[in-house]
This record gives sequence, C-alpha cells and structure tokens, in this order.
Amino acid sequence: MRDAVDEFMDHWAAQRTDLDLDAMGTIGRILRLSRLVNGRLKDYFTQHDMETWEFDVLATLRRSGQPLTAKALAGSIMIGSAALTNRIDRLVARGLVTRESVPGDRRSLHIALTPEGRDLVDRTVEGHVQNQRKILAGLTPADHEDLTRVLRTLLVSLGDTR
Repeated sequence: MRDAVDEFMDHWAAQRTDLDLDAMGTIGRILRLSRLVNGRLKDYFTQHDMETWEFDVLATLRRSGQPLTAKALAGSIMIGSAALTNRIDRLVARGLVTRESVPGDRRSLHIALTPEGRDLVDRTVEGHVQNQRKILAGLTPADHEDLTRVLRTLLVSLGDTR
C-alpha cells in the first residue's frame, strides 16, 4: 500500500540518491496526518457552532474540574498569553467563560466555565470522541496501541512531558 508521501519520496530519491530520506518521509506523514485530522476535527466543531480552539479551552476547563489561572490554562493548551487573552475575550463575549481576580493576587485571573460553557462542552464531547474513533477506524486495536506507544515515545523525546 502506498500513500501520497511515497510519490514525493520517489521524486526526491530520483533527484538526490545521496540522501537518506527516511526521516523526511516520517515527518511528511506526521504533517499530512495533522492537516487531515485537524480538518476532520474542524468539520465536527463547525457543526456545533464552535471552533476547534474554543473546544480546546472549554474542554481543558471542564476536565480540570475547577477554574484555572490564565497561566495554567495557556500551558495546558500550549499557546502564548497574548493569544489566550484574545481567546478568553471571545469566550467571555459568548457567555461561555468568566474571568475573575484571584483573591490576594491582583495580577492573576481565574478562568471558569459558565453553566452555558459547561453545557456546550458536555453536549459536544461525546460526539467528539466518536469522531476521533472514526478517524482512527482504519487501524486495528494492535495498530492503535502501537501508534500510541510510538507517538508517546516521540513526544517524550522532544520534551513534551508536562
């Protein structure tokens, strides 16, 4: 079985016989997979009048079970503070989160779900999990387990250990 990356790799191999292209093929597949998966996630969230980043913020707050500081929230969803401020402003405007001062620390804010935000994330998370299962449906259970192990190993090797 061949994928789109194989064709690119064939072209490179014909032009540069001196290069070991294995890493290029692997990274190319990771990047193409990321785009394909992101597209499917975006399609799902669009059906629920949400953007992917909105679900990420709301789901992070929901799974934490408590309000989070902006710093903790930004670290959990891996974005900078300026981007988070913009996102929180938009979610506050939609009535999905609140922003409150942390008692005793005027520089910190707690971000919390509103009842509407909690309801939205709770309504969409089950379908999100089903969508993810559909995305992975081409894998056997053993393949899925192997992929999880390999991806975890790569993430840890790149310092993504939290």
